[in-house]
Formats: sequence, C-alpha cells, structure tokens
Amino acid sequence: MAATAHADGGVLASGEVIFLGEQHDNPAHHTRQAEIVGALAPRALVFEMLTPEQAGRITPGLIAEEDALEAALGWNASGWPDFSMYYPIFAAAPEATYFGAAVPREAARAAMEAGPVASFGPEAARYGLDRALPPEEQSAREALQAEAHCDALPEEMLPVMVEIQRLRDARLAEAALMALQAAGPPVAVITGNGHARPDWGAPALLARAAPGTRIATFGQSETGGPPLPPGFDRVEEAPPVDRGDPCAAFR
Repeated sequence: MAATAHADGGVLASGEVIFLGEQHDNPAHHTRQAEIVGALAPRALVFEMLTPEQAGRITPGLIAEEDALEAALGWNASGWPDFSMYYPIFAAAPEATYFGAAVPREAARAAMEAGPVASFGPEAARYGLDRALPPEEQSAREALQAEAHCDALPEEMLPVMVEIQRLRDARLAEAALMALQAAGPPVAVITGNGHARPDWGAPALLARAAPGTRIATFGQSETGGPPLPPGFDRVEEAPPVDRGDPCAAFR
C-alpha cells in the first residue's frame, strides 16, 4: 500500500481500515482527506454522510462530473456542508467501491423510541450496543453532548443523544467491516472527529466486532481550538473557520 510521505505512508498506510476525521465545515480538513485518499488509493470508501442507497448510485462516470454526482446524491439538500468541499475526496478515488453509513433523521427518531439495540438489529451485541457504558464514560459523553448543543438540551435528553451517537458509531463500524470484506484493504472512512476517535468511537467498535483488524486513525483539529482526545495515530491542525456564534440558533 504505497503512500506519499505527506500522507504519512507509515502510520496510516499500515491500516486495513483508516478513519479520516474532520470538522465538517472546515474546507482544509477535506482537502487533507482528499490528499490522503489519493495517496492510499483505497479499494473502498465509507462516508458517514451517505446512506447505503445513495452510495449505491455512485459510478466512475458520475464521479467525473461534479454537478452530476451532487445531483445524483441530492447532497446539497441533505444538510451537510456544500458538496464542493467533499467532491475532491470522491475525485481522488474514482474506481473505489462506495459505502454509506448514515443514520437518517427518521431512523434516529425511531431509535429514540425503540433504543439502539432494536434499531440496529440482530448484530447489536457484536458492536457492544447491548452494554451499558462505564459511568465515567457515560458522564463524559453526556457532557460533550451538552456542550455540542450549547447547554440547551433538557438534561433527560442527554442519555438519549449518547445512545444515538453510539448507534451512528456502530453503523460506521459495520459499514467499514462490510467494505473490508467486500473490497479488501485498504478502506478509508470519511467521518467527523467524534466518530473517528479511537477510544470509544467507530474504530473501537470495529475492533470489538472484528478483532485483529488493523485500524489507523487520523484526527484534524483547528489552530487555537480545543485539542482532540488522545489516541489518534496522527493529528494535524488547520486554520479555524469563522462560524460566528454557533449558539445563536439555540437562543
């Protein structure tokens, strides 16, 4: 698995599955992901932002035309940042097989009612969804959810949001394993830093479900921003994005 030094051919290319984290609205993070994908030449790409059905529409011919690919995916109506930031990642691996791991809003709402085990299905235990988190981890996760929602959520909603996050992690791990089994290594996973964190995110659930899988993790922070949790195989930072007041909408 050849890779350039700029893409960290030693650390990242040693993985069968490589999780490439991001802050969704930072263009520099996507530029870096595209560079790494181009260097790793993955056989498969997994996107947090795509459903399996959307991923199944992707062909090399579509990837050759940015506007056509965006239209086929309906990306700019999905609520994710503008497709122009993500398109170079697709263009870097036109021959890869694409997999989607998104949990759509309606599925997330259903999971709030039924719980993550019932929502995930028969293999929920394989990804640890049937187990309660250690108390200190549960508290830490709830604190992160509160901060992410500007302390605007009712306290009783925080455990529910943690469960949805766990469900999303499990879907990412499941899709990564499916991609690895179907296409072979390397597999690159495009996702947010929170899902890419190796201690309790999708990499940890993949390691649980398929022990022995070689996993590499890459996180991206912003200059002057909060540091990422420890454990990533490689961390880089980029200039921050001007987001104004992210809590204005909650007020």
